[in-house]
Amino acid sequence: MLGAFDVNAQAGKQIKGRLIDATTKEALIGGNVILKGTTKGVSTDVNGAFTISVPNDNSVLVLRYLGYATQEVTVGSRSSLEIAMVANSADLAQVVVVGYGTQNKRDVTGSVKSVQSAAFNKGIINSPEQLLQGKVAGVNVTSATGEPGGNQGITIRGPGGIRTGSTPLFVIDGLALDNSSTGGGNPLNFLNPQDIETIDVLKDASATAIYGARGANGVVLITTKKGKAGVSTLNFSSSLAVSSIARALPVLSASEFRKQVVANGGNLEDFGGNTDWQKEITRQALTQNYNLSLGGGANKLSYYASFGAQAQQGILKNNQLDRYTGRINVTQKFWDDRLVVDANLNVTNTNNERPSVEGLLGTAISNNPTLPAYAADGSLARYATASNPLLGLTLFKDITTINRTIASISPSLKIVKGLVYRLNFGLDNSTSTRDVESLGSNIPKQDGRLDSYLASNTNRLIENYLTYTYDQGDHNFSALVGHSYQKIKVQYRNWSINKFPADLPIDPIYNPGVGQELTMATNKPGGSAFINELQSYFGRFNYQYKDKYLATATVRADGSSKFGANNKYGIFPSFSLGWRISEEAFLKNTNISNLKLRAGWGQTGNQEIPSKITQPLFTSTISGTTSYPLDATSTFPSGITYSRLANPDIQWEVSTQSNIGLDFAFGNGSFSGSIDYFNKISNNMLLEVIPSDPVQPASSVWANVKDMKINNSGLELDLEYKGTTETGWKYSLGGNLTLIKNEVVGSPYTVIPSGSASGSGLTSATINGYINGQPIGTFFLKEFTGFDDKGMSVYRDVDGDGIVTDKDRIAAGTALPTTQYNFFGNLAYKGFDLSLQFNGVAGNKIYDNTANSSFYKLKIAKNSNTTPAAYADSKESNSNAAPVSTRFLKDGGFLRLNNATLGYTFDTQKLGISKWVSALRLSVTGQNLWIATNYDGFDPEVNKDSSMNGVLSYGIDYLSYPKAKSVIFGLNLTF
Repeated sequence: MLGAFDVNAQAGKQIKGRLIDATTKEALIGGNVILKGTTKGVSTDVNGAFTISVPNDNSVLVLRYLGYATQEVTVGSRSSLEIAMVANSADLAQVVVVGYGTQNKRDVTGSVKSVQSAAFNKGIINSPEQLLQGKVAGVNVTSATGEPGGNQGITIRGPGGIRTGSTPLFVIDGLALDNSSTGGGNPLNFLNPQDIETIDVLKDASATAIYGARGANGVVLITTKKGKAGVSTLNFSSSLAVSSIARALPVLSASEFRKQVVANGGNLEDFGGNTDWQKEITRQALTQNYNLSLGGGANKLSYYASFGAQAQQGILKNNQLDRYTGRINVTQKFWDDRLVVDANLNVTNTNNERPSVEGLLGTAISNNPTLPAYAADGSLARYATASNPLLGLTLFKDITTINRTIASISPSLKIVKGLVYRLNFGLDNSTSTRDVESLGSNIPKQDGRLDSYLASNTNRLIENYLTYTYDQGDHNFSALVGHSYQKIKVQYRNWSINKFPADLPIDPIYNPGVGQELTMATNKPGGSAFINELQSYFGRFNYQYKDKYLATATVRADGSSKFGANNKYGIFPSFSLGWRISEEAFLKNTNISNLKLRAGWGQTGNQEIPSKITQPLFTSTISGTTSYPLDATSTFPSGITYSRLANPDIQWEVSTQSNIGLDFAFGNGSFSGSIDYFNKISNNMLLEVIPSDPVQPASSVWANVKDMKINNSGLELDLEYKGTTETGWKYSLGGNLTLIKNEVVGSPYTVIPSGSASGSGLTSATINGYINGQPIGTFFLKEFTGFDDKGMSVYRDVDGDGIVTDKDRIAAGTALPTTQYNFFGNLAYKGFDLSLQFNGVAGNKIYDNTANSSFYKLKIAKNSNTTPAAYADSKESNSNAAPVSTRFLKDGGFLRLNNATLGYTFDTQKLGISKWVSALRLSVTGQNLWIATNYDGFDPEVNKDSSMNGVLSYGIDYLSYPKAKSVIFGLNLTF
């Protein structure tokens, strides 16, 4: 379907043509061919071919292709054309989003990486972080769980906070998001990956300082798709995926179990069954995905609209995530294009049903495999003294429904030549309802309970800024000044009811009134709310001299309601320089098509701390610790007292970063890459400490630890080579490498505990912490050295005092990888294409809390299933306990084939359907097909939240949702 155009323009003659690369002669697919002076246009097909009607020989065609110089060609007397498009060297004309504007890639002086949609990861994708995994040096994306919709960990150039997290700021079409999760799971699940055009990652402070107080952890800018004037398209894509557990834990079969219980001194309890409990609770899961989009426009209006539906089964039974998304992006021009209005609307509904993951997995891996799963009549077996995890699936339900709407409108007005005013107003509103239900049961005995949680999150943003651009002669510059105000309101409420009768005919979620117990002791309603406000003033100045010498300076002043009255505002400056060496005369006639040296320095802040901690807190509780008697009696009077004093002096954490980098390309961009060295120092650390004031009513207060620092330094390398053979094979090879060192310096504490252990007898034992001279995520453990002559565990006496205590804990390695490496390969011939993506890390360790709590010799002796490693050492006594120690610390390095895609794009002209279908593609993708690792858990890419008192933990695996391996069959149609 084409936009409106002059009917007379359809008369005349028909032109057939083809767009090719001027150097490689390969076809350019998806190029735009527009009849100048009209909105009539077509796109090139898989062979670069097009057909268009023109009125006469004087007609002019405008030819456009991303990364190539635009051409205008007069038709003349010809009826067929072959146009060779000239590539912009190393794709330097690519537009990069840099925050409050865009720049040509060649002019960027900061460390910025842009990833286009064509390069995104394939497979089952729930959130934008997964699209980026392995694509950008210095960016570590961790799929910490295999659960559909689960949280994705992402750090840019290493973590720099203790209580403030390491998640970067996400900005979608100019709207800065709040990282709060409404209803649990990943807060970015609302965004349909099919709607994303580009993702730009700002890594160094010279690039992120324009976002000031929220840029310390880096910035990820997401741009959604827009319509293109003159070319209207309708696209439909669908996929069906089959997933299964990638690696089950190697617990004993029923026959092995019968032997090993006796061999290890236990009394076998044999129930006569032969059950693989991991197989019973898992399944082959199906994921269906459907997307429909249409886009196009005329001279003054362009639009993009989409609808997406995804139904994803988890590989654990009773787990499913359904997501429905709708989006419309519109751009309208007025007043001879002086006024341009951009409007975006995104609406998402997600429904997530999940089992009790830890309870389900914990029972399945430890359960006696001789227990039958089913009774003789085919019903689920019920045991008074044992557990059937399948029964647990029927008695437990956890359902979360989230509705989220994001809308923004951004008019821009050209006031005079070079001067543009822009208003950006955005609204992000989400609500969630979560119901957690345990049904009543007689066997096993269980009282029913229903907990309901309601949450809402409203994020409002209004920004005004002016941009002035001067482009004349050797001197070119642009200046930006603006103001931003953002208000975030978050509210939580919860209630519960107890004792539902067994075998109810109706689900208590839909009729809570059937509950029989409602008391203030066990069902007291709860809730909380807070409002955060952020007001900012910002500016940026870009200067170019002779298109060779580049300079950028930015500054942002942020005021946040999270901080005290004495330090409400922080100022965050940055500057960077660039030298396009390839533009110098001495390199003009060489094979070097791009060589740019850049260096930058800047400061950013971090405000991701709890709200209201600088404000006084009061309580009306009557007790000996909150009030005191007014006379000689022991009667405490009622009233209002302080539980926390005001703290007006808390201020921002500050991250200071320097960066030097080199961008290069040879052979007209066939071989390109970049190398960066960075040093990031986070100081003025925000931490909850014991108060120094003896009359302070709070047991702990927040403060800035002045001398404490977290240092991240490292080297990043990106490389890619692209080529085409004489026989028409197209290929590309590339990858990236990150070497990073993290260190805690100047901490006033021997250790700040972070990760805690879980499981019977282990609860709250410290696993890792923050230690001077060591990286974040260091494991702080007793060193296991073997067994004594009685078969009991022996630990190293570090201080030599004759006894082993917590004083003998050692720094035993870190959960943070010191090396991150990723590489890819693409191959195409005619309609076929193949792509492979590998991801890997090294230098990190994992604490196997699952094995610590479930897999040791004492367990098999007590008829609890284990792995062969649990009893492998014959010296160990079957009465030996297994406290937290290095015994369960393991190598976390891995190399994974993250995804592999084989596709075929049909020639619709040869099929005779090009009049109706301009593109047709079939594909098959394998996700998580292979992994090489020494880790023997479900998967080495784990990070259970085991935080202690809000201090973040790293690298702990405890009953983590298993990863799936998937095969996805895809269809893509363009009309």
